[in-house]
Amino acid sequence: MFLRPAPWLLQGWARLCQALPSECGICGRWPMQRVCGDCLARWAGTQPRCRRCALPLAGGAPECGACLRTPPAFDAAWAAVDYGYPWSTLLTQLKFHSDPGAARALAQLLARCPGALSALASAALIVPVPLSRERLRERGFNQAALLAQALARLPQSPPCARGLLLRTRDTPAQSRLTRSERLHNLRGVFKVPPERVGGIAGRRVVLVDDIMTTGATLDAAAQALRHAGARHICAIVVARTPRAPRQ
Repeated sequence: MFLRPAPWLLQGWARLCQALPSECGICGRWPMQRVCGDCLARWAGTQPRCRRCALPLAGGAPECGACLRTPPAFDAAWAAVDYGYPWSTLLTQLKFHSDPGAARALAQLLARCPGALSALASAALIVPVPLSRERLRERGFNQAALLAQALARLPQSPPCARGLLLRTRDTPAQSRLTRSERLHNLRGVFKVPPERVGGIAGRRVVLVDDIMTTGATLDAAAQALRHAGARHICAIVVARTPRAPRQ
């Protein structure tokens, strides 16, 4: 019978992975940081994005039409890259293959994103999008929490507030659902514990996840933070799905 390592052991392994040199996760050169400078220059170019949902946006407009018609619950969003090669490989390693050492490199990628550092510097808390108890038990760690903890170590960043936002139940996989179906699937799934409301009321919050596809998960999480009294919510993700599914 296979026994999954305890969360504290995985967290220790994550810290060790982050401290040691390794091969570049993209080009494979050794010894390198998890993502080398050449690969950052080649694959992490910046592009104009909607300031509300981080969707790639041409023509110089500050917001996409979908956000103008139906603004999300968060006030702004930042994404470092589009979801696709080679970042999808690193994100898969982080999310599904117990490679939490990639979190530091992806947090540094986020630090290069225009506006992300200023959003962090002006916030009081970093809040990772939580997993359900079932999913956390299955996976052993929360990739969003690893990213949030790595971001909290950057200069002038606020602390990571794990446990401030909870996921009350597990939900079916959303990969084949439309945005409206995802929103219905996630209705009421996030909450701030009553004893933690005082720590968020009137404050600026950075909400962190690894990937934004339709924005439904971040929207539902932001609604719970808003209900608890958060004054301003900025979503930060590593990758944004480039298509525009907000129908």
